Amino acid sequence: MNALFRSAWRPATPEKTLTVALALGWLCLGSAQAQSFAPSAESADAGALSPMVVTAERAGGGVWRGAASIDVVGGEELREGQAQVNLSESLGRVPGLVIRNRQNYAQDLQISVRGYGARATFGVRGVRLFVDGIPASAPDGSGQAANFPLGSADRLEVVRGPMAALYGASSGGALLLYTEDGQQPGQWRTGVVAGSDGLWRASSQITGQTGTPQAPGWSYALDVSGFATEGTRPQSAAERNTANLKLSRPHEGGRTVIVFNRHNSSALDPQGLTRTEFDANPRLTSALALDYNTRKTVSQTQLGLAFEQALGNGHKLELMGYGGQREVVQFQSILPSAQGAPRSSGAVIDLNRDYWGVNARWRHERDWLGGRLSVSAGLAADHQSDTRQGFENYTGPADSPTAIGVQGKQRRDETNRAKTLDPYVQTEWRTQDLTLMGGVRQTRTEYESVDRYIQVGNGDDSGRKTYQSTLPVVGLRWQLSPSLQTFGSIGKGYEIPTLNEVAYRSDNSSGFNAQLNAARSTSAELGLRGRANKTRWSVTAFDIRTDDEIVVQNNTGGRTTFQNAGRTLRQGVELAGEWRTGPVTLTTAYTWMEASYRDAFKTCVVTLCPNVNPQVQVPTGNRMPGLPVHQLFAQAAWDTGWLGSRVTLEARHTGGVMVNDLNTDAAAAHTLFNLGVQFRQDHGDWTLREFVRVDNLTDRKHAGSVIVNDGNSRFFEPGPGRKLLLGLEAQRRFN
Repeated sequence: MNALFRSAWRPATPEKTLTVALALGWLCLGSAQAQSFAPSAESADAGALSPMVVTAERAGGGVWRGAASIDVVGGEELREGQAQVNLSESLGRVPGLVIRNRQNYAQDLQISVRGYGARATFGVRGVRLFVDGIPASAPDGSGQAANFPLGSADRLEVVRGPMAALYGASSGGALLLYTEDGQQPGQWRTGVVAGSDGLWRASSQITGQTGTPQAPGWSYALDVSGFATEGTRPQSAAERNTANLKLSRPHEGGRTVIVFNRHNSSALDPQGLTRTEFDANPRLTSALALDYNTRKTVSQTQLGLAFEQALGNGHKLELMGYGGQREVVQFQSILPSAQGAPRSSGAVIDLNRDYWGVNARWRHERDWLGGRLSVSAGLAADHQSDTRQGFENYTGPADSPTAIGVQGKQRRDETNRAKTLDPYVQTEWRTQDLTLMGGVRQTRTEYESVDRYIQVGNGDDSGRKTYQSTLPVVGLRWQLSPSLQTFGSIGKGYEIPTLNEVAYRSDNSSGFNAQLNAARSTSAELGLRGRANKTRWSVTAFDIRTDDEIVVQNNTGGRTTFQNAGRTLRQGVELAGEWRTGPVTLTTAYTWMEASYRDAFKTCVVTLCPNVNPQVQVPTGNRMPGLPVHQLFAQAAWDTGWLGSRVTLEARHTGGVMVNDLNTDAAAAHTLFNLGVQFRQDHGDWTLREFVRVDNLTDRKHAGSVIVNDGNSRFFEPGPGRKLLLGLEAQRRFN
């Protein structure tokens, strides 16, 4: 799709709101968190590939015995009947998680956990991402989920609540993907998916193991995939290619694991729409996006190595190291006149990142006082070095360019570095009826920026800043009966600004924004969960109080500056459940959350603010943007018994979402219905699977996501209309 970057791709182009009462009605039928029927998570111990120690509890009885809010979605559940392109396809069943496909592959998914990460206008902030224990989030807290290899996923863990802070700074939540291991007999899968808007995806996976069952050798798992779409709007075409290889070999008392990942993507950027544009026609694309051929390319290569070794008497040593390189080139649509300001960094971003990290951990398990005691301690270090350049997106004079949407004169040249050094310790003592957990992580992140582009009117933006905090967490689980238990936890959180967010001062003067502080929070949760033969359910209430919340101060002319806004409050309730009766399974997840500013603060809505133009006050009580008050997922699945078929009907409701801190506009609430039919046939060593899926059955017009605090008021990212998806997969077992 090289033509994607030579010219803009331009393809042809009576419901009521579901209420809380409906959510509660579903939940009365029976409920459970997504991990309830994920047996691999009950018995697996991530070992050396676990990014922290929170998941160690699984070795002693599963998530049921943990004092944290952890949902586990199995690999089959992530894949079956889905395109396997985006995490958003299968995670609606996880309460407390907002994950939206922007329909813009130049900006990645929109992910927030209990409100953390909602301010991100691109990529992921405030939520830590891991693949096989290797961070997909940089040391500064920014991350991308595009390289998650869903085709070879074994399970995905979603960590919410205070325990997430044990993953380090900017860990309001954590998403941990683990890929499958090769086993005997081996397996080969290949599949293809095709759908509306020219979407297609082709993938193949092969897993196996050398040696014999008595003397196993190397286990291998290879996953390669390609994806492309013409997009739901003009200027939204994209393509992506990913390869993931995992090798592991057991040895006496331990194992060694090698993980390699390669990712390439290119995407046009349709940008958001203003209220007027969205109301007139949500299939529109910004004229500027078309004129400037807005686009983005990404290339990333990564290698990881993990080693674990039992030392005897319940002691174990685990070591993990990784390194990689990432390149990003992005063309924006900032007008030449806006780039005339001396401090403009241009409208073409050219980023080259080198990164690496290590994690060394000691574990010990033993019987103690009638229970099982687990203790672990370790040291994690991560480093990123970004060579960031900026260029104008035109040639010739600004008032009469000779060409636009092309790379012009340089306007930025700097190196940004971030490094962390975090010691941590966690202990857990558990019996059949009781679990006590405690942990603490000392997080320290050092930033350094070296500016090499210094001109008249554009001073030195170099600077450095160190963020440091101690994050203690404690948790308790108490089993009231074999089918009922309560749990709770409380802890400190710490969200640092990203390197991009401290790049410039908020008063429009030159210099690194060393005045921008980290946001500090106290988070608590209290829950009740139960299980029976065919029923799983949970209810969790949470309270998060944050000081120095990081918000946008000004967002105009291609330069966004940030400030600390004072206190915020996020309170909510999460309900989740699953009920099985015969061939029918009902699954629900509902979240109610009030997120608001407790202190008034001032923000800018025009350029050259605050030096020239006055600021506007955001009053106390305004809702935090990007977060719905209500969110509901409900699914009915029926195993018909005919040709191995399963029919699923989903309802996904999202409440109204404010688009900015001033609360001047909002995306309306909407409910979408999705219908899928899956088939399966087994023929000896062969298994065939087919599916048909229709999303947005009623063709509901809606804003799928919003661009928070967009400086040009292009807040609205339209969701797709009715879409058809067809898939076919063949699997063969071999010795």
